[in-house]
Amino acid sequence: MFFKGKDGGGPRWIVAFLGNPESKYERTRHNAGFMAASVLESKRGIKTNKLKFHAFTNVAEFGGERVLFMRPQTYMNLSGDAVAPAAAFYKIPAERVIVVFDDMSLPIGKLRVKRNGSAGGHNGIKSIISKLGTDQFPRVKIGIGAPPHPDYDVIDWVIGKLNDADYKIINEAAAVALDAVEEIIKNGVNSAMNKYNG
Repeated sequence: MFFKGKDGGGPRWIVAFLGNPESKYERTRHNAGFMAASVLESKRGIKTNKLKFHAFTNVAEFGGERVLFMRPQTYMNLSGDAVAPAAAFYKIPAERVIVVFDDMSLPIGKLRVKRNGSAGGHNGIKSIISKLGTDQFPRVKIGIGAPPHPDYDVIDWVIGKLNDADYKIINEAAAVALDAVEEIIKNGVNSAMNKYNG
């Protein structure tokens, strides 16, 4: 069910960008979600700079709705500690909590919109599922590519620094991820899946 209207009340949606907060994690694969938050600021003029719910947040008009944007400061594996309290406070159902994050099962720069589903090994999503008590929330996944060989340590891969070329690819994908988020809010998950799951 979609709620329309610009009544200036509380947010109807949450968009959570996942990443790790310390500066040493900047430009790492695991921070693809944070990159989308940076694009939100630079291209859409919406900053996430108010500390609330263990996250940098802001409420703004987006896709014709009032949206709470969140950049959790809890570290990736505790993302649910930020997202769930915000959803409870504003009484926002899981179907209107959109999570933007990295996915190493996708080629670098490729996007995938999903309606719901398991964590797929992603600790941030695992935490949100645990704290919300459901996996029925939409996601926009940004591909970061798989480690170069099977013996490569997964943690080293996801928190590894991006070279300039890969950073550019993921940053461009982050911009498109925002378009996908807007499509979900305006026209629903099916429309976004049709449009962005190429």
